[in-house]
Amino acid sequence: MSVAELADDAAHVLVVDDDRRLRDLLSAYLGKHGHRVTVAGSAADARGMMASLAFDIIVLDVMMPGESGFNFAESLRRRSDVPIVMLTAQSESADRVRGLEIGVDDYLAKPFEPRELLLRIGSVLRRIRAPAPKTEAGVVRFGPFAFSFERVELRNGAELVRLTEREREILRLLCANAGASVSREALSGAGGAAQERTVDVQINRLRRKIEIDPANPVYLQTARGSGYRLLADG
Repeated sequence: MSVAELADDAAHVLVVDDDRRLRDLLSAYLGKHGHRVTVAGSAADARGMMASLAFDIIVLDVMMPGESGFNFAESLRRRSDVPIVMLTAQSESADRVRGLEIGVDDYLAKPFEPRELLLRIGSVLRRIRAPAPKTEAGVVRFGPFAFSFERVELRNGAELVRLTEREREILRLLCANAGASVSREALSGAGGAAQERTVDVQINRLRRKIEIDPANPVYLQTARGSGYRLLADG
């Protein structure tokens, strides 16, 4: 598929990696499979592009000269919830946990097959674009917070609470089953056991955004031995 044949609603992907060969490979591969692709060789270059272009998802390398992918993602999360798939040559779980704590949506260790990255991107984009199930109520309220299924957004009073796509999806599932336990397996999506182990990290991030004391949660509670539950207003 050539650039001219791309659909009007084709996702725009920003690939940030200092390896020119990998940038060229991913640009060609993702473009061939229906995505608009822009590449950047550093965090500074990416910032410049984001000042004038809107992106649907970012593919971000961890190990780059100058500002690392971790630092760039952390600064980006202060002002944007654009989905991030992080690439790294390191496979240690501590790096995966750090990325999730920052707010990264998915994590892929190098070396990887381009098709695997394509599938990860597709999975994240489907979560973004998926409509709320018709059987769910319009709004779930807990304390000062209100989660809208129609907009798939959380507000604290009139203020929008910034969420990553994974946080948004986890909260949507919890709200859809308010008062009932939701298993880690269900909250992990299609990621399997490896993703289940990261649910706790994402739950902790959510608690920091909705709880006065995250260590003693009132709304987002642990269901011992089964998962988590959201206690909504009656």
